[in-house]
Amino acid sequence: MDEKKLTTQTENFSEWYNQLVLRSEMADYAPVRGCMVVRPYGWALWENIQKAFDERFKATGHVNAAFPLLIPQSFMTKEKEHVEGFAPELAVVTYGGGELLEEPLVVRPTSETIIGTMYSKWIHSYRDLPVLINQWGNVVRWEMRTKLFLRTLEFYWQEGHTAHATAEEAQEETIKILNIYADFARNEAAIPVVAGQKSESEKFAGAKVTYSIEAMMGDTKALQSGTSHNLGQNFAKAFDIKFLDENNQLQYCYTTSWGVSTRIIGAIIMTHGDDQGLVLPPHLAPIQMVIVPIFRKEEEKQAVMEAVNAVVKGLPNVRIKVDDRQGVTPGFKFNDWEMKGVPLRIEIGPKDVQNGTLALARRDIPGRDGKSFQPMQGFETYIPEMLETIQANMLAKATKFRDDHIFDVDNFEDFKDVVENKGWAKVWWSDDAENEAKIKEITKATLRCYAESEGEGICFYSGRKTDKKVYFARAY
Repeated sequence: MDEKKLTTQTENFSEWYNQLVLRSEMADYAPVRGCMVVRPYGWALWENIQKAFDERFKATGHVNAAFPLLIPQSFMTKEKEHVEGFAPELAVVTYGGGELLEEPLVVRPTSETIIGTMYSKWIHSYRDLPVLINQWGNVVRWEMRTKLFLRTLEFYWQEGHTAHATAEEAQEETIKILNIYADFARNEAAIPVVAGQKSESEKFAGAKVTYSIEAMMGDTKALQSGTSHNLGQNFAKAFDIKFLDENNQLQYCYTTSWGVSTRIIGAIIMTHGDDQGLVLPPHLAPIQMVIVPIFRKEEEKQAVMEAVNAVVKGLPNVRIKVDDRQGVTPGFKFNDWEMKGVPLRIEIGPKDVQNGTLALARRDIPGRDGKSFQPMQGFETYIPEMLETIQANMLAKATKFRDDHIFDVDNFEDFKDVVENKGWAKVWWSDDAENEAKIKEITKATLRCYAESEGEGICFYSGRKTDKKVYFARAY
């Protein structure tokens, strides 16, 4: 690992992020411009994210399946809004096996079209509904302004696709998934997201309504971290997804789609990271605790390693790494694991063995304040408890940061100051796509989602009376 210090967040947040992703060995740039290689440490984090989601999806009746990467180009033209939304991002295969294809194939940017086609084959009666399928896979969107994890030409994700008999069931599903996403973000990733509906201008191409979870990053920009779409009957009509209802009448299904991608890793990095490196939440961290044995002489080694092995054995449910690398100093190891964001570090040396203690360092509290000496006795109980304390503290810290950087604003001058220099603006808003576009052009801030609101107020931009509040922010 390069021992040169990271660029600090205050110097250049974007450069800090780029350096950190590379130096913590989460990902690297691929030979194809705009693509990334997810390294084992980054993939281990993604696997833990997958596991947490998979459990939640299966607990709510969803099942996993796999659909093809290649989609006939004609499928993409069936749903007008959808194809217009994705047209600039499509990668198209025109040759296969050395021959020009009769019909070009699109590398999936998302799978509504291919899954809709299959649902039209599988669904015949109300007894076949609901269909609740999720797939884990990769998609390609031809982005050229890329940033590792946040926006890459190819990325990994889960995409859920469901079909229902009624509009009410589809809406219930859309909100259920939004709540699963918000629950995961808060309780596993320790990210205090704001969940809400997107504006008409910001919704998914072809959707009736889109909801998202929005996270505030360490530079106060917003990051859309997951979306849930109620597609109404738009895709069902385009792909002929029909069923016979209980009265033997032919009806179109109501469908939904929803997804979270490897972008959530970028959210974790930018919500919690500091100038020393990553800070990973214990629930998801590939390594929850690292043990650094410290000894100089061979006779010290045996006693130290006995203590190390006792700790490992006593914590079967904690993901532990013993760093017994030769030829590097303990200081180098400490910096290395700080860079990688391991939640808890334990140092065990001859004195610790003698005194029956463990030297602990919490990653969420930098410097001396995060260090403590604990008795060896009882570690089986207090270490798992400490990991839970770290998890809770990370959420509390991120929540305070978010709340300190959201401002209630009632005029455009203050709004501009907030979104340019301070954070998110929470405003009364009278829906108007033209005004929304003007605000975006002038300030680079976008309407992130609707906020919970009571009563009525005056729209900060148009002066019209409204009962809606929204969040505006600059975003990734």
